[in-house]
Amino acid sequence: MITGHIRGNTVFWTGQAWHYLDDGVAVDDDPDRPCARCGRPPTPEGHDACLGHIGGASSACCGHGVERGYVKTQNEGAN
Repeated sequence: MITGHIRGNTVFWTGQAWHYLDDGVAVDDDPDRPCARCGRPPTPEGHDACLGHIGGASSACCGHGVERGYVKTQNEGAN
């Protein structure tokens, strides 16, 4: 079984779509499921609620209790 995490919730791939492991609901049918760690849904802009908007960041994740969080800036990796 291919698994992963979305906002700390374990998901699995059926070959057609991702589904939440705990109840089998398709991720596309519940895209704003809250974070498994803090219980908060994403902001209307799609940011992790516990981080909010981080100026200059191209991406960021709190880790949701599954992995280490990170913040990547727009200039990261530029030569």
